[in-house]
Amino acid sequence: MYSPDNIFTTTIDKAVRWSRTQSMWPVTFGLACCAIEMMAAGSAKYDLARYGMEVFRASPRQADLMIVAGRVSQKMAPVLRQVYDQMAEPKWVIAMGACSSTGGMFNNYALVQGVDHIVPVDIYVPGCPPGPQSLMHGILTLHDKIMAGEINR
Repeated sequence: MYSPDNIFTTTIDKAVRWSRTQSMWPVTFGLACCAIEMMAAGSAKYDLARYGMEVFRASPRQADLMIVAGRVSQKMAPVLRQVYDQMAEPKWVIAMGACSSTGGMFNNYALVQGVDHIVPVDIYVPGCPPGPQSLMHGILTLHDKIMAGEINR
């Protein structure tokens, strides 16, 4: 029986949330110019390793964070969904840039007008392209939401 006053259960819950935030493994899903900024966030200057994310995974089965960086075409949408479905649970999604968030300046039939039509998005990082600092802020915001219990998966 779960009770918010139970210190044992609350402590284990917090420990699990903390461990999830400190060991996120992102899958590479760079589609356009935002992918260069995503790669720069992993470089020595910005150092995503201090958050336990030093290696971008090439396999979705080893990842729990998808960073969609760039515009998503209609042809790429099923591939994006398949990669998302193959990821380990719990999984999170960050939409990086104006193109992945809303379609950006490309308002036409060939592009998906927001990746949230394909997969559920937890954090939107605005900009065209957003810098590595913006991506890191989005990741830290995701960490805060997970620690606060706002995202339960």
